[in-house]
Amino acid sequence: MSFLSNINGKNSETKKQILGLCINSNYSIAELSKELNSSIPTITKLVGELIEEGFIEDMGKQGTSGGRRPSIFGLNPSIGFLVGVDVGRHTTSIAITDFKGQIIEFKSKIQFHFENSLESLTSLSELIKNFIKEADIDMDQIITCGVNLTGRVNSFTGYSFTYFMGEDRSITDILSDLLNIPVYIENDSRAMTYGEYLNGVVTNEKNVLFLNATWGLGMGMILDGKLYYGKSGFSGEIGHFPMLSNNAICHCGKIGCLETGASGYAAQQYICEMMKQGKSSILSEKYNNGETITTEDIIDAVNEEDVLAIEALETVGATLGKAIAGLINLFNPELVIIGGKLAQTKEYLMLPVVSAVNKYSLNIVSKDTAIKFSKLGNQAGVIGACLLSRSKILGLI
Repeated sequence: MSFLSNINGKNSETKKQILGLCINSNYSIAELSKELNSSIPTITKLVGELIEEGFIEDMGKQGTSGGRRPSIFGLNPSIGFLVGVDVGRHTTSIAITDFKGQIIEFKSKIQFHFENSLESLTSLSELIKNFIKEADIDMDQIITCGVNLTGRVNSFTGYSFTYFMGEDRSITDILSDLLNIPVYIENDSRAMTYGEYLNGVVTNEKNVLFLNATWGLGMGMILDGKLYYGKSGFSGEIGHFPMLSNNAICHCGKIGCLETGASGYAAQQYICEMMKQGKSSILSEKYNNGETITTEDIIDAVNEEDVLAIEALETVGATLGKAIAGLINLFNPELVIIGGKLAQTKEYLMLPVVSAVNKYSLNIVSKDTAIKFSKLGNQAGVIGACLLSRSKILGLI
């Protein structure tokens, strides 16, 4: 039986609209009536039905400056649990939240190398099942699961064109069958954006850009209060904007992609090139031993005030800032959020970003744009996956 089977049929759309409003805040009957342009008796009846069905709960009386205090209503956190999975290059993070998006269990850096195979999907499903079991939660209490993947993901069809399993069955269908719950896949940067929008650094802003600066570079967009997907669900590929004249070949096969100059990969390439020319670093031993220098290594080196690593971040930050200046000129957003692993370097990244934005953006446009770091940090992806899957199963996206 569908999770929403109770609210299908007459007035189902109005009920979904009520749930959509209650995702962001708590409301009184009068406020819901005003927002939905519906009569108070109708809203009272529908809220009562949503309470009976378990979706909404009475949050008690709301304080006012005078007069009779109205009851306010919000999502019922205990109706069930949401699972969010953020699949990285070599590690995976998993979280379980209640229905309001508050984290119940969270684990990051789980060793798991996701591959383009059915066997790998099966292993991922077992990893998720074991995590739920260890959290002492029954599978029948899980409402839905969101899984974030890098690259080109069409969350509406359930296909990823970075991890493509063939035409016959989508990743969504395969994982839904393996877990026996509804599963939705999403681009990782877009999920992080949604997490920040609902539970993170965003307050009342309706036009927000999120830059996911990690090994690669991705972007998510909130435009006029809505998550922007584009025609095929592939929006936000800022890392492959042909901006640079460095002749560097990107992993996508093109030349001059922004990602080759503004990412963890770009920082690694800079450091390795400088060490090849004789510069020293606390990363020199690893480089001389032929070991791979990771994004985490670079972040640790920056936080230990390694001069070469800081130079790399300044170079990356300046390139990223120039790109952000272009985005500000194009979209005129209220807020630009910098997230992903490189955000852990804080001011070492922010200072060159802001300097470049001031240099290249139009002042009349950029003066109304704030630039902030992610509030959710390494939980942004999993929280976003939970909240997005909740919105999708409620029919809000």
